[in-house]
Amino acid sequence: MLVAELRCAICGRSYQPNEVDYTCLDCGPAGTLDVMLDTDALKQSVTRGDIQRSTDPSMWRYRPLLPLAEGVTVPPLVVGWTPLYDAPRLAESLGLKQVWVKDDGRNPTGSLKDRASALIVARAMAEGIEVVTTASTGNAAAALAGLSASVGLPAVIFVPASAPEAKIAQLLTYGATVLLVQGNYDNAFDLAVEASERYGWYCRNTGMNPYTLEGKKTVAYEIAEQLNWQVPDVVVVSVGDGNIISGVHKGFRDLLALGWIDRVPRLIGVQAAGSAACYQVWKAGQNPATMKPVNAHTVADSIAADLPRDRVKAVRAVQETGGAFVSVSDDAILEGIPVLARLSGVFAEPAAAATYAGVRAALVEGFIQPGDRVALLVTGNGLKDIKSAMRVAGTGRAVAPDIEEVERARQELGLPSFK
Repeated sequence: MLVAELRCAICGRSYQPNEVDYTCLDCGPAGTLDVMLDTDALKQSVTRGDIQRSTDPSMWRYRPLLPLAEGVTVPPLVVGWTPLYDAPRLAESLGLKQVWVKDDGRNPTGSLKDRASALIVARAMAEGIEVVTTASTGNAAAALAGLSASVGLPAVIFVPASAPEAKIAQLLTYGATVLLVQGNYDNAFDLAVEASERYGWYCRNTGMNPYTLEGKKTVAYEIAEQLNWQVPDVVVVSVGDGNIISGVHKGFRDLLALGWIDRVPRLIGVQAAGSAACYQVWKAGQNPATMKPVNAHTVADSIAADLPRDRVKAVRAVQETGGAFVSVSDDAILEGIPVLARLSGVFAEPAAAATYAGVRAALVEGFIQPGDRVALLVTGNGLKDIKSAMRVAGTGRAVAPDIEEVERARQELGLPSFK
């Protein structure tokens, strides 16, 4: 694929693809980079029809639009092309015209972040890199561990010791070197950066590595193609570091530049009330480059971040699409887990269920209208955090192996009998 330049999201400085590895040399860590396509060349080399004729049931059906040299081997795990479910009962309960649920919990390690790791691992193999590393509250770490294991590439993971046990178990099972940081996600992030600089490891850190966004943008490509290029009015995305909503924005912008869609959907970013730095800056109309860290605390560990690393692009995604940020409580996030599951059949971890709470908040605040067609992006599988689900799912009823006990339970629970 043809990459025209890497461009700083803050100052606009342009770099050649091999000129810089991570962030802008002038703006530092906040200056995350956009990978800019050579759109004119792509218009001559690939069409929407070419993509639709692909038989590849993965994100690699969009390989012509991804920053990966031709002939480079990609990891064998099937990442992407996850289902987009029409959810009429969910739409009815919310009072919306139409609702879809994009279930990225169906990816190999259970989250959307497999998309970023697949591209990072492919690029690492192409460059002959011997060790990859990242910091994560769990999902990005599992994604890198799993994709790296599939090709035998060593991975070193920095994860807060407080991360859910199921997520840490994934890392260890994949054989990654797991360093449990006695601190929060931001501490782990900084430590991974320092280690990559000292030891020459390739750092996948979200936002800092510009190619993470390039992998994540494929979810927008899929939503557009699965709806026959008629994009929703609104796409709702949970936001922590800001890289996913930035990727969704980039994906739709790419398609618009190629003339494959006629508009970019409004993007609604959902943040937990205890980790709402982007929401606060957006609401105050402040410059996201000057964002101050918060003391993040939320049950939705996957979107907990003191200082979102892709904050500039995340706020830009909302502003440029005429969207909004909303802030939701932990109680609302947890309540969304069983509601989303029972009305759509999709089991989401807390950070992913935040999209349901976000839609409700956006309806109240007028950012979403009843006539809108809305897509909810479910970024992670509910099995990632069983403890949170059990807090709100209720408990089963114990019965003896006796049909009369079943009968008593049936009557008490109001279950029907057809005999």
